[in-house]
This record gives sequence, C-alpha cells and structure tokens, in this order.
Amino acid sequence: MDKFATLEPVRLYNAPSPAASSNRFSFHKPSAPTFTRHSRNGPAPFQVIGRLPVDVHIVILTFLAVPDIPAYARCSRALGNLARDERVWEARWKAFGLERHKLGDVLDALEEKVRVQNGVDRGQAPPTLATESLDDDFGDFASVNAPVEEMGDFVGGFGLSTPRTPAFFDGSQSKTCRSLYIRAHTLLKPLIPALSAPPHAVLSSLFPSPPPALRNQAHTLRLLSRFLSPDVKPLRKWETLGSALRAAVDRFEDGLLTAFDVADGKGDEQGMREAAEASWEVWDGPGAEWELGKVWAEKLEVFYEQSKWKPLDNFTCDAELDFTAMDEFIAEILATLEEHGSRAVRVFPPDANVLVSFAERLASEVVGEYITSLLTRAREISNEVFLKATAASFKESWRMVDTIVQVAVAKDPDFPKTKAEDVVYHMFEPNMDEYLDEEVEFVKQSFEMTCRSWEKQLSEHKLPASASPNTETARFLGSHNPAQVKRTVLASFTDVLLLPVTIVPRTVGKAVGAAITTGSSAAVQGIAMLNPQRWGGTGATGQGAFPFARMSSWNANGKDGYVRDFEKGGDGMLFDIGADEDDEPAPVKEKRESVATTRSSLTVSTTDGSLSSAPTSLDSTRVSTPNPNPPALDNLDLLLSLDIALELIHADRESMKRAETFSGYPGTYGHRVRDTIEEIFVLLLQALGERHIKPGFETAIQQMKTYQPAEHEETKSVAPLLQFFELVHIGDTMQSMIQVYFDKELAPHIDRHDFLNTVVREKKHFEDSLDDSVAGGLNAATDALMNQVEHIITKLTKPREYYPPEDSPLELGPTEGCKEAIKCLQMHCQLLKGSTSKEVLEVFYQEVGIRLIAILQKHIKRQIISLSGGFQVIADLNAYHAFITSLRVASIISEFAYLKMLGHVYVVEDAKDLAQIVRDVTRYGGAYRPEDIYEFIQRRSDWKKIEKTVDKTMYNLSFKEDCVVC
Repeated sequence: MDKFATLEPVRLYNAPSPAASSNRFSFHKPSAPTFTRHSRNGPAPFQVIGRLPVDVHIVILTFLAVPDIPAYARCSRALGNLARDERVWEARWKAFGLERHKLGDVLDALEEKVRVQNGVDRGQAPPTLATESLDDDFGDFASVNAPVEEMGDFVGGFGLSTPRTPAFFDGSQSKTCRSLYIRAHTLLKPLIPALSAPPHAVLSSLFPSPPPALRNQAHTLRLLSRFLSPDVKPLRKWETLGSALRAAVDRFEDGLLTAFDVADGKGDEQGMREAAEASWEVWDGPGAEWELGKVWAEKLEVFYEQSKWKPLDNFTCDAELDFTAMDEFIAEILATLEEHGSRAVRVFPPDANVLVSFAERLASEVVGEYITSLLTRAREISNEVFLKATAASFKESWRMVDTIVQVAVAKDPDFPKTKAEDVVYHMFEPNMDEYLDEEVEFVKQSFEMTCRSWEKQLSEHKLPASASPNTETARFLGSHNPAQVKRTVLASFTDVLLLPVTIVPRTVGKAVGAAITTGSSAAVQGIAMLNPQRWGGTGATGQGAFPFARMSSWNANGKDGYVRDFEKGGDGMLFDIGADEDDEPAPVKEKRESVATTRSSLTVSTTDGSLSSAPTSLDSTRVSTPNPNPPALDNLDLLLSLDIALELIHADRESMKRAETFSGYPGTYGHRVRDTIEEIFVLLLQALGERHIKPGFETAIQQMKTYQPAEHEETKSVAPLLQFFELVHIGDTMQSMIQVYFDKELAPHIDRHDFLNTVVREKKHFEDSLDDSVAGGLNAATDALMNQVEHIITKLTKPREYYPPEDSPLELGPTEGCKEAIKCLQMHCQLLKGSTSKEVLEVFYQEVGIRLIAILQKHIKRQIISLSGGFQVIADLNAYHAFITSLRVASIISEFAYLKMLGHVYVVEDAKDLAQIVRDVTRYGGAYRPEDIYEFIQRRSDWKKIEKTVDKTMYNLSFKEDCVVC
C-alpha cells in the first residue's frame, strides 16, 4: 500500500454518511442536505437553516436592502447559497416592476451607451485575458476587488461581470431574475451620483447636453423612481436619494407644464403630445388627479360662461315646459365636447382618460348646474312639471353619451360605452332619490283623484248622457258578436300601446304629458274611442262616463294636460267588424238582431267641444256622504267604466315611461328604478281592482238581490241580469287590457314566471278578485234569473193547463209558460258566453239546471194532472230536457233525463202497473226514491180512485183496513 496515495476530495455534508454524521463540530443538523450555488431549485421551504425554515429566510432576504444581503449571506455557507436562490431575486425583480411599467427600453439605451463607451476604452487599452475564479462556496462575495468604501453599497457584489468586461454583454447568459436585476443595478448605479448635485442642477447632471427627448427623460426618471423605491432598496441611502429624485421630477413636470402651455398657445399639437406623454410617464399614478390634464381643462372657457345660458327659458309664461332652450344648450355643449374632446384624444395618452375626466367635469359643473336650476323652478310649479322636466332633462343629457363614444373611438376602437354612460349617471344621481319618491306619490295621487271623481259621480247619480239605460243599446250585448267586439277593442288598445313615445316636450301643449308624440291629439282620441259606448251613430253627442282627460289640478294653469279637441264634423270609421266564423252567433231576439245589424260597421261620433274638466283639487273629489239613491236596476252596467280603466292605464303608462328612461342605471339606483316600475304597475292593479271593479260588482250584486219579478211587466228578460252580463263583459275586457298592458310594457322588466315577484303576485290577486266578484255576481244573477223563470212559469200557466176538458183537442207542444221560460233561459245563458271562463260558465249552467229541476218539481206538485194532461207534462219536460242538453253539462243532463221519465207516471192507466213503476228503485237511477214518486202520483186527477190499489200493490196493505188508527 502506497502511504502517499492521493486522497479524493470530499465535500462536507454531501451525503448522510456515518463519518459525516459523526462530525461533532458541525453547526447544522446531520440530516440537512447540502445545496450548491449551481442548484436550480434550491432547498425545500420546509428545510431548516439554523433555527428558521428556508421560506422564512427567503422572506427576510426579499425585504432586506440589497447592501445588507452580503452581511446576511456571510453568516453561513447555506445562507450564502440561499442569497443566490432564484426565489429571492424573483420577488425583488417583480417588485421592481420593470416589465410591468414597460421601461426596458431605458435599460437598452443605457446598455448601448456603455457599449459605445467600452468600445472606445478597449481601443486604447492593452489586450487582457479573462480567467475563471475558483469556487469556494462564497462565490461572488469572496472574489470582489472593490474598495472598502464601496462595499457598503454592494457595488462589486455581483462580481465577475462589470461594464468593462465582455462577459457582461454575453447574450448566452441565462435570463434569470438575478441576472436581470444585476444588469439593471449595474446600469443604473452610475446615474445615482447625479442626484447628489444641487436641486437646480440634478436634471442637467442626469441629462447632459445635448439632452435626450422628453419621453426618454421621463422614462429614465420613472425608472430611477422605481429603482429607489421601498420595494427595491438598492442602496443604503435610498430614502435620501429618493427625495432628491422626487424634487427633480417636480421640477421636470413644471417644465413640461410650461412647454405644454406654450405649445397649446401656438396650436402645436405635436409639442403638446410630447409634453403630455412625458408628464404622464413621470406621474405617480392613482391617488391624485393628473396635474397636466386638470390644468388643461381649467383653461377652457366653457366652464366660465354659465351666465349666458338661462335654464328658466324652458318655461313659458303659462308655466308650461318647452325644451327648445335646452335643445340649444345641449347642442352647444355637444359641440364643445366634440371640439375639445377630439383634441384631448389626439394629444393625451389613452390611459390618462382625459376625455372622460373632461366630460365628467363638463357634466357636473355645467350641465348639472343647468339642470339643477331647471328642476328647482319646475318643483315650485307642480309635481307633474317636475317629473316631466326630470325625465326630459335626463333624456337630453343622455345625448352626451353618443358624442363621447364617437370622439373616443377615433383613437381607441375598443372604448367601452359604459364609461360614457357613467358620466351622465354620476351627474344625475343627486336628483334620483327625489324623483323616484315623487313619481310614486304622483301616481298614487292621480289614481286617488280618478277613483274619487268616479265615486262622486256615482253617489250623485249622474249617469253619462251618451249611455242610454235601454238594455237594447248595451255596448257588448248589442253587438252581433260580443267576442269579436272585445278582440277589436284589445287589438286597437295594443296599437295604442305601440305608439312612439318621447319624453322631451318640444312645443307647448304638443307633448301630451310626455307620453304621446307629435300626433298626440289623434292618439288620445284613439284611446278614448276604444270604449264601445262611444261607437255607433245613434247620436252619442254627450261626454262619456268620466271621459279620458287629465285632471286640471295636475297643471298649475288650470288646463287639462290631455285635451281632446276633435275636429268638428269629422266622422270617420274607427272599427269595421265582420263576421267571425269561429264564434257561434247568439240567438237573440229579432229586435236585438236589427240593432246589431245597424252596428255592423261601428263609427265614431266626434264631439263639438273639448271634454269638461274634472274637479280641481283632491278635496273637491272627496265623497262626504254617499247618496242613498243607488243607480237604477237597468243601469248596473254603468257601475264600471272603460273610460276610467283607460285613464288609469294611460296615467300609469305615462309614469312608467318616465321611469323607464332611467332603467339602465347601474348599482343601487338601478334596483330602485326597477322597484319603482314594479310599484307603479302594482298601484294600477290596486286602484283598478279595489277602487273600481270590486265596488262596482258589490253594488250590482246588492241591486240584483232586491229584484222582484212580480214588479215588472216584462217577462222575456231580467233587466238587472242583462246589465250584469254587460258588466261581466266590461270587467273581462278590463282584465284583458291589463294583460295586454302587462305583456307589452312590464314583461321586459321582470320574470313573469317568478311567482314570488310582487307584480306577478299582485296581478294574480287582481285576477282572483275579479273572478270572485264575477262568481258572487253570478250567484245573485242565478237567483234573479230563476226567480224570473219561476214567475214566468207561474204567471203563464193556466189553472187547467194540465187538466183540460175531455172534449178539448189534444196539443202535444209545450205550454206557453214553458216556451217563455226556455226563451228567457236561452237568452241569458247565451249572453254569458265569451265573457267568462269555461269553468265558471259550466258552474253557472249547472246551478241553473239544479234550480230549474227544483222549480219544475215544485210546479208539478202544485198542479192537478189528468191522463191527457200528462201528455202535456211530458211535452214540457221534453222541451226542458232539450234546452238542458244544449248546455252540454253532463251532470245535469242525466238529472233531467230522469225528470223526463217521471212524466210517464201521469199517462199510465192501470193502477197496478203504476204501483210497480213506483216500487222500481232502479228505474230513476237513484235520483228519486219510491216515497218521492208517491208524492208526484198524488197529483193525478184520478188519485182517489186508484189510491187503494196503489197502496195495496206497493205495501201489500190497505191503510183503512189494516191500520188500527185509521
């Protein structure tokens, strides 16, 4: 064995060997693995160096100033290696933000400058040979030949590469975060001494003559600001140097502001753009408004010319709105916005958002002040004028959005429209709370005045002059096809809802409450003529039931907001109703058919004068004591008015259209606007249902209960019942109008399938309330109808109708009472078709059938029926059965079939056969018991002769012979 054999070099802690583990002089735990400077990933975060894990050391090194890293790294070789870990320098490089702020071109320029300088120096220096240094685990920190005074700032801490060595510019060097920072630190360090110069000489020291372009100077200052920031801490005196740099940046911005003003005065947009871009680069960012953009906007004359615009010019001498003045004002504002906004887009950087800032200031300081003065005056006039002025002002201000977008897309095609919209939204927010509250209160007041005026009109028993109480001229029932008339009304109502809408009044009296456009008078006339009561040429020259006109108290000048000045003598056809093949014609009387024929083409009779004004205040419409004299029985259909329904709907639509102007509002106010729209519709349902329809039906029901058939000579019809059916038609038309209005106007704002939505729930309640009113009315109507039928049968049935003389000829047709009763039932049942649902109609038919059976049974039990009269009974029962069969209600058809079979007991001659019929419990399907049949056969004229035989056959006994009591 050669005792001088060479030993292999072994690194300590390279592997957990027994020799290594037994090293008692180690400061580390034996299980901790070693990592070298060439390790890619470095130690795992959970490994421990000393008493702290590696991730804690990494955090410390990240926040440690760069000059203090060598001192920290000299604690141990492990920390020395960790100081070069990529995770440490990655966090510091990201905090530097060089790539985020796009300042790499500055470093490239500085590097190019160093290259040029190094080329000159190398041409004058002798050639040198670069050698690699030995790695002793302290790396760059041990191989630095830097003066002692420079070590404090870590000048030579990155060691092998200096600006004078070719290795510094080697493109093959790995682009690690550490190498990137070394490059930036080395290039920026020579600029630091310039910051120690006097404040007025800092800029000249940084940028010696000839100075670079303003943009390059701004980028350099921006890069130095990031370099001397608390996130990087490259030097020990970074705070002092940072203060000197900020003072230099302020001086630089002052110079840019001066250069911008000079260029602006000359109209030199190129110079303005250079100064603006340089100023934007050195701006600190969020937290303050950009000074250059602010100063540019403050110099514009538009902010100091507010006295030339007169907001009160939008009001006429009659306190009406006329937005001609505001049109001119907005047009001038848009011209200013387009002129200066276009220059701002061309001059200022897109990220500066100078256009939006200028538009916001223009909106708040100029347009906002104009609108505030306008709304203050409108509020003094009346609530309605205030609401109209608010919606119109917002609509006018909204024109700024299109101009802003048009100007912005010239340079930025991806400019979001929401930024332009937010300008107007933020400007108008101070007015939104008052507007939304006042809109709801105004709707409530309008509905209250309308309903109270109608109640007062009813209490004073003032029926419309154009509505004749004669039942032959009923509006729906007088038509050959009521269902077609109703569809025509709804179709025309839909057309009215689709009329174009404008919010801004252009001329006094032409805007019609900001709901109907230029052809307002024709539109209002069309809405009013939707009422069938106004159709026909029978001389309807009076005004309708509370005509479709706005209350005069809603305008301060006492004039109606909705005035219908029809052209005198202008009769024109509004609807032309033809035959409907789908509907069965109603079998009404010849006289009614003649009336319907004259109404095949419904015409409009225009009035010679405008409609009368309603009460001028809410107090004047208050009903103090109801009139004890209710409407007559033949005027029940006048308890509901389509004019009232149309007026309520139109007033509601007017407010809703105003509120829809703000439907695009974002955030909290957007939710409030949608809630207001829903509340406006809910108020309509409540006013129409609770204040108009429900009281009308209740009054009609009470009047029908007092109807006495014996007090009226007319037996063919029930006057209150006809009027009630007309009332049902009107109520159903109102419900259909509400449905059309809901589908056209409100459905886009809500989810109609959301059963928890307030509007959906209230609409369902409205429909249920109407159905309950109709059902309650049908109950009272059924009582009145059947009382009339019983009166007809009793009055027209002769004393010996079913016990004729033996020598009288036999007539097999139904009796006169039967015919008239069936005619009465047919007419009233047919009139109800098309005005209610099939379910309600079936229930009504079934109730009529049940009560008719009771009336007929009672009627038969009052008669004395002979054998020949029995055939008359059968003829009547057959006629009643045929009528009931035409109703197509299976449950009562079977009952009448059994009642028809009951008539056979009056034509059986043999008493024993009669007794067998009575004993047969299955013959009548359980509808009649033997005891019931026994009561009917007692009405036979020969009952005394056959009584014993029937009793003996039925019960096998004779009461007189077998009964002890007898």
